[in-house]
Amino acid sequence: MHIDAIVRALRDLGHEVVVAAPTAIERSTFGADAGFVDTLKKIVPASIYELLEFTYGILAFWRLWKVYRRERPDVLYERFNLFFLAGVWLKRITAIPMLLEVNGLLSDERSRFGGLANKRFAAWVERTTFRAADYVLPVTDVLADLVRNRGVDPSRIAVIRNGVSPEFLCDAPDGSQIRQRFGLNGRIVLGFAGFVREWHGLERVIDLVANHGRKLNLHLLIIGDGPVLGDLKIRAVERRVSDRVSFAGLVPREQIISYIAAFDIALQPQVIAYASPLKLFEYMALGRAILAPATANIREVLSEKDALLFEPGNDAAFELGIKRLSGDPELRRRLGDAARAAVMQKGFTWASNARRIVSLFQSALESARKRASKIDSTPMGAADQLDPITEATDKPNRTS
Repeated sequence: MHIDAIVRALRDLGHEVVVAAPTAIERSTFGADAGFVDTLKKIVPASIYELLEFTYGILAFWRLWKVYRRERPDVLYERFNLFFLAGVWLKRITAIPMLLEVNGLLSDERSRFGGLANKRFAAWVERTTFRAADYVLPVTDVLADLVRNRGVDPSRIAVIRNGVSPEFLCDAPDGSQIRQRFGLNGRIVLGFAGFVREWHGLERVIDLVANHGRKLNLHLLIIGDGPVLGDLKIRAVERRVSDRVSFAGLVPREQIISYIAAFDIALQPQVIAYASPLKLFEYMALGRAILAPATANIREVLSEKDALLFEPGNDAAFELGIKRLSGDPELRRRLGDAARAAVMQKGFTWASNARRIVSLFQSALESARKRASKIDSTPMGAADQLDPITEATDKPNRTS
C-alpha cells in the first residue's frame, strides 16, 4: 500500500514512474500470499534461505539494469529490504541519485521475531545499503536515530512519515452497513485494521472483551490477515467471546474506509518502537477516537489533544482507556475531530510526502551536477581520482 501510494502521488505531480518489480506483482491480487516463498521458508534452513535472498539480488540487479538501459531514469527510489543490494550496485555503476525508504531495521526485526541466522552478514548489508543512498528516508525520528547510529551522515537523513490518500479525506461513510453486516448495532466497537502480528498485542484486547465486554457492551472487529490470526481466533473461542469478536479477514482496499468508519474506538494496543503505523494515519483521517501507547514514535504523530494515550506495557492503563472512551461519546467525537484536523495541519498525506521526495531528488541531482562540473574542470589525470557521475538531463523527471 505504501509503495502504491507513493507511486500514485508522484504520478499525480506529473512525474513518470517506472516500477521495476517481480512480474508476479502485476498479476497478484491485494493480500495474496507469497506461495512458493512461504513454502521455501518452512523447508529450507534459515542460513541457506538468507543466502538465497542475497543471491536473488543478483537476478534483481540484472532486471533493474535492463530497465535502466531501456528507460534511462533520472533517479532511483527504493524501499529497503534485507539482503538486497541491487539498487546499490546500480548506483555504483551508473551514479544515479538514489533515495532509500526505510520502514524498519530489518536485521533487528527478523532477529527478534522471525529468526535470523547470518546476523553479522545481515548487519553489513544493512549498513552498506544505508550508506550508499544519497538520502535515507526513515519513517520516524526514532528510526532516524538508529539509522544515524549505522554510520549515515545526519545531513543525508530525511524523516518522511506515512500518510493517507485523498479518498480518506473526503466525506466518509458512517459505517452503518458494516455494523449491520457483523451485528454491531448498539455496541461499542473496538477496531483494529492491518497485518496482524504478535507485536500488536491483540490477545490482551480479546482478554479485555472477555472480562468486561458484556458490562461495557464492547465488540472487537479485526480487519486483516497475518501470522497470529489463527491464534487469536482460538483465544476468542477459549475465552468464550466468539459472539463479541469478529474477524473480517482481508478487505479490498477500496472498502477499508467503510470498515474503519464502523469503529467507535480505533486501537493501536502495542507498537514497534521505531514504526510509523499506517493504520494510525487512516484512523486519524477518518476521525476515529484513537487509543495508543505513549511511545516516542507515536508521540511524533499524536498528542493528548487528538488521541487517548496510555503508558506503554501497562495493561491497567490500557483497560482504563477503553473504559473511559466507551463511556464518553463526546470525548470520542472531540478526539476524532482533532485527529482528522491534524492530518492536514501536519501534512500527513501521500501528496505532501511526494513533494518532499521530489525536493530531495532535485537536491541530489543538483549535487550530481556540481560533482560533474568539478570533474569537467579538473586537470587531466586528477579527474581519475574522483567518482564518476552520469550527467543529469533536462527531460521530465523519471523515477525507477
